[in-house]
Amino acid sequence: MANFSFEVTKTCAQTGARLGVLHTPRGDIHTPQYMPVGTAATVKAMTPRELIEIGAEIILSNTYHLHLRPGEELIREAGGLHTFMAWPRPILTDSGGFQVFSLAGIRKIKEEGVTFQSHLDGSRQFISPEVSMDIQRALGSDIRMAFDVCTAYPCDHETAEAAMLRTHRWAARCKARCEAQNNADTQALFGIVQGAFFEDLRIESAKVLSDMDFVGYGIGGLSVGEPKPTMYGMLEALMPHMPAAKPRYLMGVGSPDCLVEGVLRGVDMFDCVLATRIARNGTCFTRNGRLVIKNAMYAHDFKPIEEDCDCYACRNFSRAYVRHLFKAGEITGARLASIHNLRFLLKLMEDIRQAIAEDRFGDFRRAFFDRYDMSRNF
Repeated sequence: MANFSFEVTKTCAQTGARLGVLHTPRGDIHTPQYMPVGTAATVKAMTPRELIEIGAEIILSNTYHLHLRPGEELIREAGGLHTFMAWPRPILTDSGGFQVFSLAGIRKIKEEGVTFQSHLDGSRQFISPEVSMDIQRALGSDIRMAFDVCTAYPCDHETAEAAMLRTHRWAARCKARCEAQNNADTQALFGIVQGAFFEDLRIESAKVLSDMDFVGYGIGGLSVGEPKPTMYGMLEALMPHMPAAKPRYLMGVGSPDCLVEGVLRGVDMFDCVLATRIARNGTCFTRNGRLVIKNAMYAHDFKPIEEDCDCYACRNFSRAYVRHLFKAGEITGARLASIHNLRFLLKLMEDIRQAIAEDRFGDFRRAFFDRYDMSRNF
């Protein structure tokens, strides 16, 4: 693991929020960091050049989806995922565990792995911890995620504990598979803490996985329909038991308010499809909250989506124009909204890092929520 290391470079005197750097062979990842999601080897509506221009340091792709289409062997033949999609910076691949969880009704979980039907053609598929590691090795991602078991919200303690214990056993199998492959210098492995919404289970999971000594740790099974205060409470209970010297990745979380609150509670990395998903529907992030660009009130509004935003869309086009594109069914509308939303989140993280560096993240958080209209949240 010599090519992968993490250092905490600063702790905010006001809040305890932290700055860090995750060093990888393909470049440094400055934390706290948001990762755009490129599920099927592309961040929807974006080119790699545009992602670099807006400041993306790492993106996420998905094992489950790439396994089904186009298949990891084709990607291996192409030279790996970085070459296939022309992305030169780090890539994290999710293990497929959450996607399998979302297939309730067409999947069966056993100790050896998960059998499920493809959502594309109904074909019978099987993923185990070993298969997930093999797929991710073929993809050539920089960071692999362990194959885990996610539970629904709500669930009972017995169900959550059984899923957590299986996640631990599967994590050990993932680690053993990766060690046998002997490529830790080019691919890091993160474990995933589970335990649903039970503090005792979350703490137990953190301790067990800490002993396994992964390069980093995902926090899975949150943002699955629970109230946000419940998620924040789990983070507050969990974080004192997470390894302080390892990166902490809150999986599937990416609304502006959750990024700010997650950083406050010690999270280093985030990802979510929200930014590009809502952009394709004509909804934009702003510092005041949600802005639905298709609304009639913007038909004669010649201001940018957000006046102080430095993204390509805001520097060149008006709300009226972007609205026109959506109303006319032009794909450029979705592209401009996607550029804006992703740049908004990446700039938010840049501003958060600057505030931590200057020991004023508490002031930053208060100012953010003084302006951000939670009634226009996501």
